[in-house]
Amino acid sequence: MSIDLNSLRSIVTVVSLLLFIGLMVWTWSRRRQSAFDEAAQLPFLDDDAPGSTSTHK
Repeated sequence: MSIDLNSLRSIVTVVSLLLFIGLMVWTWSRRRQSAFDEAAQLPFLDDDAPGSTSTHK
């Protein structure tokens, strides 16, 4: 059995699509929402900490 280049391209495309759909399902799942909300707030946690390099005047 030999696989030609076009069959290989089709297989890679289908696998990539399935991985993308799987990633979207994982990203938008309710179980992960609290972890992603917490991670979204990380840049704002230490703005007023001593020694921070803020440029506010």
